[in-house]
Amino acid sequence: MTNMAYDTALRWAGATDVGQVRSNNQDRYIGRPQAGLWAVADGMGGHQGGEIASQLACEALAERFGEHTIIGLVDAIEAANAAVHQAGSEDPELAGMGTTVVAIALVRDNDDEVLAVANVGDSRAYRLADGVLEQLTEDHSLVADMVREGSLSAEEAATHPQRNILTRVLGVYDEVPVDVITVSPHHGDRYLLCSDGLFNEVPEEAIASVLRRLVDPAEAADELVQRAVQSGGRDNVTVLLVDVVEDGGRSERASAALGDTASGLDSHERTRDLGGEPTGSLGTGEHLAPYSGGAYADAGLEVDDDEAAPAHRMGGRSGRRGRRGDAGPRHRTKPPRRFTWRVALFILLVLGVLGGAFATIQWYGRAAYFVGFSGDEVAIFRGRPGGLLWIDPERVDVVGLRRGDVPQDTLDILDAGKEQPSLDEARAYVQELEDRVAELQGDDEAEADGSTDGSTTTLPTTTTTRGTTTSSTAAL
Repeated sequence: MTNMAYDTALRWAGATDVGQVRSNNQDRYIGRPQAGLWAVADGMGGHQGGEIASQLACEALAERFGEHTIIGLVDAIEAANAAVHQAGSEDPELAGMGTTVVAIALVRDNDDEVLAVANVGDSRAYRLADGVLEQLTEDHSLVADMVREGSLSAEEAATHPQRNILTRVLGVYDEVPVDVITVSPHHGDRYLLCSDGLFNEVPEEAIASVLRRLVDPAEAADELVQRAVQSGGRDNVTVLLVDVVEDGGRSERASAALGDTASGLDSHERTRDLGGEPTGSLGTGEHLAPYSGGAYADAGLEVDDDEAAPAHRMGGRSGRRGRRGDAGPRHRTKPPRRFTWRVALFILLVLGVLGGAFATIQWYGRAAYFVGFSGDEVAIFRGRPGGLLWIDPERVDVVGLRRGDVPQDTLDILDAGKEQPSLDEARAYVQELEDRVAELQGDDEAEADGSTDGSTTTLPTTTTTRGTTTSSTAAL
């Protein structure tokens, strides 16, 4: 186990503004040069939920970042997620609050010091190297996924109506995946952490111009914030800059190696994603902060090499024009455990509701009877006339009546189906129908036979004579 001290010197500055539309600032940022940690968080959720979420995330992140390794940074972000999630679970008024987060930390990895860049949500990290601005993080948003899939262009994403829908934030679930890459710090490099209030208002070309022109990080941060506000300021805007002012001779060694090999790819190692949404400042530090462990001292921070990095899969991504030959392993955390007891309970409840609905429909569809036509025959059916969803009527009895026997005023009723609450009542209705048919048939036969008993019928007649009226009966 070898103890090693950091020899990278960094300076930083941060600025934030509520903007021109919002009534409160839900962004937070922290600068902990003694711990080698900087972060921006952008909160969301109700009038106060966003402020509280970003505040809790930054506080937990600063408190739990004790192990200065890649995994130590990820663990601290996971602790921030747990703190926000617990607060939202305990207070109904804060339920559903969340925050993005983007953080940069100086850590030890495989006997080397590197900058670990972690993010969850759409707060971003950029690097300006050799005058070229490069986005280091990937947004966890709906439109960013569509751009990566090729179904949406970057220009279309910038104005898409669903560009504010995030696919990953801190605090909503009890677990969250965290993306992390590592980059080698080189003298002159400048790192920008920001909330979406900056890049949604200021084009990247203009951001790069300010970062190239203004050397002092405080001046550059202030101008970027003011540009975002003047361009509309429709959201809170937060900017945090970290400059590499000393890299322990890494640049010279890399340049020499590059000259010998005529090659060199700058790769970033991706580990996990974390979230947070930018909001106000939780702390300040001197803008010129040579980072040497726990204090500004030459003694430096001691790190156990055995705990510096987990097992990982090699990988990489091309970097800044092959300038230095940065390289780093790629780390990926396991996906979050989504199937919790809450999910299981929800699934059981849904299944119970669906099962109850199915049973109710099944019962209702079979609980009645009706009298109708089966072809030209009158029959008794179980079910509902015309059927119900997947339940077709079932013929249970055929009556000795045909369509031609049924009275005209009953045809439409039987065509539609005469519903009855039970089989007995359906049979009783059929009996009434049969009786009526028999009665009508008897009347028809009587009319056909006529009168045959030989009786004489007499009708009164009236005979009129002048001056006198008399009535008499004539035999017919």
